Amino acid sequence: MRRLSAPIVKRANGMIRNSESRRLPVIVSIFLALMLTIVPLPDWVSLFRPDWVALTLIYWAMMLPRRWSVGSAWMVGLVLDVAQGAILGQHALALCFIVFVTVRFHLLMRVFPMSQLTATVFAILALYQFVLFWINGVAHLSASPIHYWAPVIGGTIIWPAVSMLLSGVRVQMQMVR
Repeated sequence: MRRLSAPIVKRANGMIRNSESRRLPVIVSIFLALMLTIVPLPDWVSLFRPDWVALTLIYWAMMLPRRWSVGSAWMVGLVLDVAQGAILGQHALALCFIVFVTVRFHLLMRVFPMSQLTATVFAILALYQFVLFWINGVAHLSASPIHYWAPVIGGTIIWPAVSMLLSGVRVQMQMVR
């Protein structure tokens, strides 16, 4: 009996390490997206700052929908709320909405050409900003429309580069397997 259990334990440990090695690049990319979101920029540049966390979560929810879904979006959103000093749960709820939409349509989105995928990401980012706008309206906080539309435009412009960069990370993750 002992001889049979030793290889099983060894295989289980290898599976755990393999699972951890596949999650680490995603966690690092989300952490970098959080850092890019909170890094200080001049006012004229920060207006068009893409929603790095939203873009990163859209990509990983589209490519790995069983691992990175609504629950991870909620946790990352809470961290983003605390980091930005926003209403607690504001970004978490908005990120859950967009990740749910992405997971729901991930099979369609994965086969879209880049131009159509970019247009879809534009719509998803607009939904993200609408949820933030709605929550701010309920909380009686106001901002000019440019504060909502500029990040959508910036994120749409930068999406192809983000997608290619994260695709390279995903390919490297598959090679490690």
